Amino acid sequence: MLPVLNISNKNDSAKGESMRAFLILEDGTVFTGESIGSTREVVSEIVFNTSMTGYLEILTDPSYAGQAICMTYPLIGNYGVTPDTESSRSWADGYIVRELSRTPSNFRSIGTIQDFLKEQDIPGICGIDTRALTKILRDKGTMNGMITTDEHYDLDAVIPKLKAYRVGDVVTKVSDPVKKIFPGDGYRIAVLDLGEKENITRSLIKRGCEVTVYPAHTSAQEIINDAPDGIMLSNGPGDPKECRDIIAEVKKLYDSNLPIFAICLGHQLMALATGADTHKMKYGHRGGNHPVKDLVDGRVYITSQNHGYVVDTDTLDPSVAVPSFYNVNDRTNEGLSYVGKPIFTVQFHPEACPGPCDSGYLFDRFMEMIKNAKES
Repeated sequence: MLPVLNISNKNDSAKGESMRAFLILEDGTVFTGESIGSTREVVSEIVFNTSMTGYLEILTDPSYAGQAICMTYPLIGNYGVTPDTESSRSWADGYIVRELSRTPSNFRSIGTIQDFLKEQDIPGICGIDTRALTKILRDKGTMNGMITTDEHYDLDAVIPKLKAYRVGDVVTKVSDPVKKIFPGDGYRIAVLDLGEKENITRSLIKRGCEVTVYPAHTSAQEIINDAPDGIMLSNGPGDPKECRDIIAEVKKLYDSNLPIFAICLGHQLMALATGADTHKMKYGHRGGNHPVKDLVDGRVYITSQNHGYVVDTDTLDPSVAVPSFYNVNDRTNEGLSYVGKPIFTVQFHPEACPGPCDSGYLFDRFMEMIKNAKES
């Protein structure tokens, strides 16, 4: 049997009766806490997010499909459930917090996180030392884990199951299978929904665009035939290399010479489609406080991020694309500009508001790029 580190906080349990829950990591570490939300058992990739607020946006971000989220901020749920969501449901596999607020205070609140997790059938655990968990993930890297309420779990049976877990093709799972059109009087924008956060569409509508959202496996030719003025490749979950068929279609979009703006997973897929490579990061970037430097104007912007993979700039062909942003903390790539093409891509989320609106100007840059393309 693997050595077990049992970590619990006996003084942090809520008043009254509660069901015990366990978070088991693939290295054999076991955290003991209190069950929140659904009581079903789940195996998932365990990641951490450093945001202090925005837990509703995080829970409803399709990019978290296949992952259970540990919030590093110690108190979650204090402003309740509000309309601030990024999709119509929660996509996270599980939720891990230090302390869950049971009595939210906010005039916009329509419920509690506890009830939200139950309604969405999301299992969770609270009352554990999330700082200790985060330090383990930072030291050893992202790993798989299980949230369970079974007090008689067999660690020897659980560990192989955790090691065998793979996130797999989650883009197909989260992408809306129905094509949607949002009217507008401005440019006609095609959004390829790879797991889109709805604020991307809202950011385009705010600028007067007519937006058509296409399912992830839509052919490039169908999008081109609809004659959009520009194309947006959205964020999404999972390993970009799993999206082989989509990468082939993205290459066709690249060859079309239409203006393209890509975010997060879309950024990675465009890089793969044009010959570059990606690799998995040790523990990724997830939070609303990541500093990114724009290599064009030299400014640093505070950005929202959610990714576990990154473009390897050593594999870039400089005649195809050049870096345009980098992460100030670890110098990893955060954006590319494509040579001789009306295409730019970013790894972070300019549709989010952590700065609060530091990088929203990139949507305006996209509008300007479309304008220049139409005038040339």
